[in-house]
Amino acid sequence: MSDRSGGCLCGAVRYRIDAEPLFTRICWCRDCQRIAGNGTVNVVVPAAALQVQGAIASHTGTADSGNRITRRFCPACGCHLFSDSSGRPLYTVVRAGTLDDPSSVKPGANIWAASAPAWACLDPGLERVAGQPAPPAPRG
Repeated sequence: MSDRSGGCLCGAVRYRIDAEPLFTRICWCRDCQRIAGNGTVNVVVPAAALQVQGAIASHTGTADSGNRITRRFCPACGCHLFSDSSGRPLYTVVRAGTLDDPSSVKPGANIWAASAPAWACLDPGLERVAGQPAPPAPRG
């Protein structure tokens, strides 16, 4: 399935992804924990494959990795939708929970696992990366 869609809580923002995800990961960095109160399931897609309809607000800060991260969200309901990193400008992170069919993706790893709280349920069947994973290999 290479065509996925999703949107924010109130429906003011809708999006479509016209490419297969590069990977799906559960992130346990402190920023993601603050956004969700837990780890977040993130789908990484080519930035050019994402089409967004509706107004988007953003906040830029520095992540645990040292990269500048721009987090994009709906200004009406506050639903966090996307993140973009200065360290990986060709890719966009999409929050899997905002997909119309979140079951269409499956996490392959826990990242920033060293930051997970003691009560976190980390699937032992998934790869576990203590911190920032290596950048994706170029596709060609």
